[in-house]
Amino acid sequence: MQVKERTVEVSGPRGKLQREITVPDIAVRVEDGKVIVERTSETEKSKAAHGLMRVLIANMVRGVSEGFRETLVLVGVGYRAQLQGNALMLSLGYSHPVRVEPPAGITVEVEGSNRIHLLSADKEKLGAFVAHLKGLRPMSRYGYKDGRGKGIRKEREHPRFVQRRQTAG
Repeated sequence: MQVKERTVEVSGPRGKLQREITVPDIAVRVEDGKVIVERTSETEKSKAAHGLMRVLIANMVRGVSEGFRETLVLVGVGYRAQLQGNALMLSLGYSHPVRVEPPAGITVEVEGSNRIHLLSADKEKLGAFVAHLKGLRPMSRYGYKDGRGKGIRKEREHPRFVQRRQTAG
């Protein structure tokens, strides 16, 4: 790990990441192999930025050493995913398949026909790509009788459903 002026660079077996420190009240230095994030003032903005920068740098270190993994599940009749070269082809109930190119630095794996594994060293980029994929077919608010919602969701995400109102007949 290196700190050059206002830029933090972290490299490891999974890649290299860098981030510029944009808040003037935050100082970052490396001492005895440890990263130290300090604030130079006690304002509310600098306190909030201090915690944010500490977590962002910790995520960078974890990303280049271990990496991040997210699993998406396609729930619905006929919903399928497959890899075509580097592109992800999704059948989501539309009249046409949806083709999605993953950003640089994100690896896509498909397990079976309804599980998508996404791997990356950059947690922010991975989260943005997951949100993009989930937005292609948001999970239905109205569940099946067995409690599953139709759409794209994270593997560990459990939907909360809205009860439909009964109309007087």
